[in-house]
Amino acid sequence: MSISGNIEFKNAGDHADFDMDMLAALPQHSFTTSNPWYKEAKKFTGPLLRDVLAAAGAQGTTLKAVALNNFKVEIPVTDTRQFTVILARLMNDQPMAIRDKGPLFIIYPFDTDTELHSARYYSRSAWQLRTLEVQ
Repeated sequence: MSISGNIEFKNAGDHADFDMDMLAALPQHSFTTSNPWYKEAKKFTGPLLRDVLAAAGAQGTTLKAVALNNFKVEIPVTDTRQFTVILARLMNDQPMAIRDKGPLFIIYPFDTDTELHSARYYSRSAWQLRTLEVQ
């Protein structure tokens, strides 16, 4: 996964590239939440999105997330401070396959706040994440 845009720490030209080992080295968080894409609640594990952004020295107000299939969504950076949004790399303690919305999935803890039960936040949960651009 690659982060570009307004970032301080770069390790690949003008990007900060994170492999799975680098993401696993960050503090890991887990929550179990229901969501519109699975019939039952799933446990998601990964670093907080705000910790990934901090590791890249990101400064900005908006994230442009792009998936492997070129799906694009904008996510306010304030979401990463207001909610425990994680960059999930595991689902039910297993690596996430592409067919299961992996290998990386930006996911909100939908069951912790009724405000999150809306199309606004569901649409910000980008799966099969490829890149983030910090604006």
